[in-house]
Amino acid sequence: QVQLVESGGGLVQSGGSLRLSCAASLSSGVIFGIGDMRWYRQALGKQRDMVATLSWGGVSEYAASVKGRFAISVDKAKKTFYLQMNNLKTEDTAVYYCNVDRVVSSRGPQSESWGQGTQVTVSS
Repeated sequence: QVQLVESGGGLVQSGGSLRLSCAASLSSGVIFGIGDMRWYRQALGKQRDMVATLSWGGVSEYAASVKGRFAISVDKAKKTFYLQMNNLKTEDTAVYYCNVDRVVSSRGPQSESWGQGTQVTVSS
């Protein structure tokens, strides 16, 4: 099972920036590549929505609400991907989750994994 460890959440004022990180690892194995890397968010009382997607080949997509403010990127050597969030708004407040749909590893293909979630709170 692939482990995804998130970091970087916190409290920020409206207009500020945060960068989330999601580090992928595999017990007793080596990750060679990842399929699609995604960030989701879930606000209190609402459904979990996709925020940004990045393929291992470099194709990215964004939710309309964050396009132009958020950027997803990856450090392939570190098997870590990021979400740079700029010009944050109060409506960006949510728990943010990272996700990978599949992983190619020395232990064979690995299925979908989720991070534990990190709270982002934007104050006015």
